[in-house]
Amino acid sequence: MARFAGVTWGMVILLALGMAFGGGWAVAALLYITVFTFFMDKITALAAPDHPGAEFPAGDGLAVLLALAHFPLLYGGIAVLAGAMPIWEKGVLFVALALFLGQVSNSNAHELIHRSARSLRLLGMAVYSAVLFGHHASAHVRVHHVHAATDRDPNSARPGEGFWRFLLRAWRGELIEGYRAETRFRRGRGMHPYRGYGLGALASLGVAYVMGGGAGVFWLLALAAYAQIQLYLSDYVQHYGLRRREVAGRLEPVGPHHSWNSPHGFSSALMLNAPRHSDHHTRPSVPYPGLDLDREAMPVLPQSLPVMAVIALVPPLWRRMMDRRARHWMTTPDPLTTE
Repeated sequence: MARFAGVTWGMVILLALGMAFGGGWAVAALLYITVFTFFMDKITALAAPDHPGAEFPAGDGLAVLLALAHFPLLYGGIAVLAGAMPIWEKGVLFVALALFLGQVSNSNAHELIHRSARSLRLLGMAVYSAVLFGHHASAHVRVHHVHAATDRDPNSARPGEGFWRFLLRAWRGELIEGYRAETRFRRGRGMHPYRGYGLGALASLGVAYVMGGGAGVFWLLALAAYAQIQLYLSDYVQHYGLRRREVAGRLEPVGPHHSWNSPHGFSSALMLNAPRHSDHHTRPSVPYPGLDLDREAMPVLPQSLPVMAVIALVPPLWRRMMDRRARHWMTTPDPLTTE
């Protein structure tokens, strides 16, 4: 757990210092989650064991602490951005905070909504609602995990589909499909979660207004948009072009060959092992420290997840790099079913 705690809290501390003192501390926070992460991935590419073994009970404790840190960082950052500050410092702090929300807080909320304890799930939903994205908590569990790697999942990128086209389709699709799935699941029992997500979003906008007036609301909207785009980039990269085959008239179960993975140690720690995506889909209840990586049975990205997300912003370059790899995995028999 030292690796996960050290890497994630390094970013938390630098962000807090950047908000308090600006200047070089804000620059340090931005460099930490971009340049430093890139080079540490190169140095520690093999540092994380492919077969981690025992799970760590402390994983939930770290997840709770990161979720609790999310709120003062978000609203504290909004207050700073809405105040008097040199434009260049605002730009640096905005990008650093948005990257934290999209990579660390998003990955942590994702972990929490998969936990069996109701209190942890609610905390994850609150984190998502704070960045106006509460419906993702429903769509991810009830739609994405059920229909991943099929056309019924809005968050699984189709072969040849560029990111910007995917973004518009996925945002609208998961908003609607998540609502439908929750409605079918609840059958009128209890308060519909979407009502809670709406109230959470209104509360977040209200806090942003208190912290910075109209400017505070603007900065919340900007941070939420940036964070959500990063989440969709993650989904796009981790499922691009991989589809479940039809076997005897039925779709095969989600397997290890239906998600892209990254073995890079530093960025994986920063995102709580989210890049070990295949194992998460085959064993969604397993906490992040226990996620495994099998390089023979699981597709592996040519670069780390953050680097591939940047490349995905340029669809022609992305397709040149990934289409051939995706076709290879779709034409290769599943090693787990052909043994």
